[in-house]
Amino acid sequence: MSTQNKAGLDALLTPEESVLVLIDHQPFQFANLNSHEPTMIVNNVVGLAKAARVYDVPTILTTVLEERGGLIIQGIQDVFPDQKPIDRTFINTWQDRRVVDAVKATGRKKLILAGLWTEICLAMPAIQAAGEGYEVYAVTDASGGVSAEAHDMAVRRMVQAGVVPITWLAVMGEWQRDWAREETIPGAAEVQAQHGGATGVAFAWETQLLAAGRAGSAG
Repeated sequence: MSTQNKAGLDALLTPEESVLVLIDHQPFQFANLNSHEPTMIVNNVVGLAKAARVYDVPTILTTVLEERGGLIIQGIQDVFPDQKPIDRTFINTWQDRRVVDAVKATGRKKLILAGLWTEICLAMPAIQAAGEGYEVYAVTDASGGVSAEAHDMAVRRMVQAGVVPITWLAVMGEWQRDWAREETIPGAAEVQAQHGGATGVAFAWETQLLAAGRAGSAG
């Protein structure tokens, strides 16, 4: 049974307690992704990967039948160029001992997952891991299904199992938590500018205004 803390400060994510697993962001899965605009999922999952690097969150990459389904998308591989994704035959990532052992090796219990497709390759490991005592967070906007209904039903099913749905910018916000964590602000700002859409544009504008204000004060 899951030990998920659903409320209180401990329910929020920290970089020190988190481990991220990115599942099957491959050409075959993108070819039948219909719950979201595929370019949005690419943008969001690459932003999530870059955020994990900024906050030093251990990240595990995994594919299924790579020779048939294709290599993991280049944007993710570029973030972790030295990491070879774990290629599986199991549809359910959590049945592959290599993936589970890699997660266990981190010693972390807040398990953040994103994958294609939501109803299969995300839901299966999320539900199983939640049942084994992990606090599981499913990044819904870095994941997608073969239809809007398939994605929605999968999210509902995961919630029933104790999995917490969350968006990628919310993950990064919880990792940052305190603007006094100044060492990660430049990296977070860069990720937002590249992948945050209107949020990134607004952040750049605010930075511009602050710079103008400082220049005016100096004059």
